[in-house]
Amino acid sequence: MPVHLSLSGKVALISGGSRGIGAATVRLFTAAGAKVAFSYRAARAQAEKLSAECGGAACFPIASNLDNTESGQALVTETVKHFGRLDIVVANHGVWPADDVAIERMRDEQWRSTMSVNLDGVFGLVKAAVAQMKAQPRTSGPAGHIVLISSTSGQRGEAFHCDYSATKGAIISLTKSLASELASSGIYVNCVAPGWVDTDMSAGALADPKTGETIRRTIPLGRVGTPEEIAAPVLFLCTEHAGFITGEVFNVNGGAVLVG
Repeated sequence: MPVHLSLSGKVALISGGSRGIGAATVRLFTAAGAKVAFSYRAARAQAEKLSAECGGAACFPIASNLDNTESGQALVTETVKHFGRLDIVVANHGVWPADDVAIERMRDEQWRSTMSVNLDGVFGLVKAAVAQMKAQPRTSGPAGHIVLISSTSGQRGEAFHCDYSATKGAIISLTKSLASELASSGIYVNCVAPGWVDTDMSAGALADPKTGETIRRTIPLGRVGTPEEIAAPVLFLCTEHAGFITGEVFNVNGGAVLVG
C-alpha cells in the first residue's frame, strides 16, 4: 500500500521562509497539500517569487522581523486572517553571526541581537500560536504541531559563537518543556537539529578553503546537508506517521554529533 506524507487540509506557518531551509520547507509543505504562510524579513522579491512558484492561493508571504516577544502575535493573526486557522508552526527563523568572537570581546549588542531573534522571537511566535491552537475549533487529529529548529551547536557548543549556541541549546530545552506541557491539549512539540547545511547563512564559512575543509572533516558522511534534507524530517513530524512522537530532538547532521 502506498504511503503518503500528506498535510491536506492543514494550515502551516513557517518563519524565515524565503530562503534556505525555510524555503525548502515551504515548497515541501505546499507540495504535501498544506496552505502555507511564511515570514520574511527583507527579501521581498525572493518571498514573492517563492509564493508564486508554490501557487499564490496556497502560499502567503508576510513581512516580519520577529526580533522581540510581541512580533509573533501579528504574524499568527495575519495567518489566521488569511487562511482561517493555524495547525502547524515551524519556528525556523534565526541569525548566526559569522565572525568568530571570543566571549571577552563579544559586544553586549551582539549578544542581545542574537537573543532577540533566536529566542525572544521564537518564544513570542510559539506563545501566540499555542493560544490560537487552543482557541480554535479542533478538527480530526491533533490540535496542532510545533517544530522548532535548533542546531548541533545547541548540543555540543560552538567555540567563538557562544551567543548562537546558547539560543539553540535553549530551543532544545523549550521543546522538552512544551512537549510535556501541551501534550494534554493535543499539541505536539518537536525539534529538528541540523548540522552544517548549504544555505546562504553558511555559504561564507563553507566556501573558505580552510574552514570548509575543517567542517567537512567533522561530518562522517563527508559532506554538508541540503535544505531539502532538513525540510523532509520537519514534514514527517507534522504528519500522522509521527503520531507517537513529541518532545524529541531529530538530529539531521550526517553523523556530526557523534564525533563532536
